[in-house]
Amino acid sequence: MSTPELERLADPSPPTPPDRPRSWRPLIMRLHFYAGILVAPFILIATISGGLYAVAPTIEQLVYRDYVHVDTTGPAVPVAQQIRAAQAERPDLTVAAVRPAAEAGDTTRVMFTDPSLGESQRLAVFVDPATATSVGELAVYGSSSALPLRTWISELHRHLHLGEPGRLYSELAASWLWVIALGGLYLWFERYRRNRDKARLLTFDRKSKGRNRSLNWHGVAGIWIAVGLIFLSATGLTWSTYAGENVTELRSALSWTTPAVTKTIGSSDVATTDHSGHGGHSMEMPADASTTEDNVGRIDSVLGIARANGIDGAVEASIPPSADTAFVVAETRQPWVMSNDSISIDGAAGTVIDTVFFSDWPLAAKLSAWGIQLHMGTLFGVANQLALLALAVALASVIVRGYMMWWRRRPTKASGLTAGRPPLRGGIRRISPMSVTALVVVAVAVGWFVPLLGLSLVAFLAVDVLLGSIRRARTRTTNSAASRHESELA
Repeated sequence: MSTPELERLADPSPPTPPDRPRSWRPLIMRLHFYAGILVAPFILIATISGGLYAVAPTIEQLVYRDYVHVDTTGPAVPVAQQIRAAQAERPDLTVAAVRPAAEAGDTTRVMFTDPSLGESQRLAVFVDPATATSVGELAVYGSSSALPLRTWISELHRHLHLGEPGRLYSELAASWLWVIALGGLYLWFERYRRNRDKARLLTFDRKSKGRNRSLNWHGVAGIWIAVGLIFLSATGLTWSTYAGENVTELRSALSWTTPAVTKTIGSSDVATTDHSGHGGHSMEMPADASTTEDNVGRIDSVLGIARANGIDGAVEASIPPSADTAFVVAETRQPWVMSNDSISIDGAAGTVIDTVFFSDWPLAAKLSAWGIQLHMGTLFGVANQLALLALAVALASVIVRGYMMWWRRRPTKASGLTAGRPPLRGGIRRISPMSVTALVVVAVAVGWFVPLLGLSLVAFLAVDVLLGSIRRARTRTTNSAASRHESELA
């Protein structure tokens, strides 16, 4: 066997000759390959759990129907009476807020601060508004007041029930999802551009077989869902540990934070907050029992003042823990409701302290609120949930097809390898020096803003360089042995 043949077998990915035409394709192909092989398992887990989370709002309505709906009819008794009925069920806890029944057949949720529950969790007692009787109690989570099943699925999606360390998996998935999606878009368009007479861009070729069939599905399905994947990646990063902190700092620096009403009576300071996450409730202040009881008696008049100022529909009203704290009545996020207004009220004086209307929010805050609701499957109700579920199924199929291509690309047994080779090395040599400089600058900037993306990219490069060094060392050893053998034969 000649020396060139030995070199080809020892290093199946030799450097690209410098006289090749300029192209980004080899570099993007190699990055897409490595990211797909190494990060796709994390994305697949997030996809499956995310698909479940998307339909969880509808599932919980069925699972907990006896808690959230009642069959009794008749006018509702005063909300204060409903709260006292809940207090009779849990006299050991302090009432924190109430969500009055918004429609006939709904229950009222009276929320209590419960130290035994986790962060952003409260205990809800569900009350029949017509009879002021309790129908049960459940722990609820976050600003969406998610019930236990949805909370369990949410925690599975966020951190696999592993706590803060587990959040790294979802952040890694969200960090790379947009990179893989954009890379796949480029490669699929480039393939279509080079083979217009044979390749299809947006339709599946049913006549294709084997690896080409997997490639066709992988590309066509990927291009149809690419925009959705980039959206999920961007909104998912706002919840992440490290990139999420950078997003929060950026929004604060640009005054894009979500405004909130002033809660302190006699204060002119306007607070800003962001309830767009899975949580959204801060630590409750210590409550004074007599003040809380007085405020329970004022709740109906407070709700009346809120309605008179345009804050109506499905709302949550806080029960102030102290005399210098105002009631806050805020419209809750509901399907097909595009705005959420809020108002703070001095219950004792019956006066409005502050109002914040959604129309006055910064545009970025509005887009963020809509984006988060869309990501959670609550903005457009069942239609939103079904669309997210279909997106999850399509993404899972793209990932599986990608692995099928990798497996079917594996070499023969004679090579000693059991899986597909990575694309050719040397892609960096196929782009201009100016492009390389721009690429490095962009990669450093993005890597700083999305740290897990930057760190994992450095790890990919280190592994790739190491494997390349090992291959080159083997090539030199093989070449030396071949040369000695040829000399002996001569």
